[in-house]
Amino acid sequence: MYYEVISQCTRSLKNLETCLDKAEQHAAVKKFDVDVLMTSRLAPDMQNFIYQVQSACDHVKAAAAWLSGQTPPKHEDNEKRIDELRARIRKTVAFVESVKEVQYAGASERKVKFSWAPGKAIGGKDYLLQMTIPNVYFHVAIAYAILRHNGVDIGKMDFLGPINWIDA
Repeated sequence: MYYEVISQCTRSLKNLETCLDKAEQHAAVKKFDVDVLMTSRLAPDMQNFIYQVQSACDHVKAAAAWLSGQTPPKHEDNEKRIDELRARIRKTVAFVESVKEVQYAGASERKVKFSWAPGKAIGGKDYLLQMTIPNVYFHVAIAYAILRHNGVDIGKMDFLGPINWIDA
């Protein structure tokens, strides 16, 4: 289960990268600098697009690492431009895809600790279900919504990505 769920979260990052392509196309057609979108937000008290992408990546890489018995790689939060965000997504995907299914053996018994909850831990299964999945989809959905709100021609299928259809 762990490998499959984290693989699906990784697909969401790849779908987000496709949305970045569409953002670039939109900016070219409308003749504005695409990097203007990077600091866009849905509401004054929400984090901007850059933060949403960084956070989605961080939650996916952390889950892959902690649940496979590793320490997550550090990524500096210094992206300012769309090409830097694309590189962050690719770095994250490369790390997550380097984790093999067998490495998730025992993931449910692993304990994950957070600096903001001293003296507490969460079990692997609860971490995946209560922290990873909701956070990944929250940040990806907000990033999608920011682009959509700014006129980028993306739709539900861009969010979902390719479907593995089978014959009925």
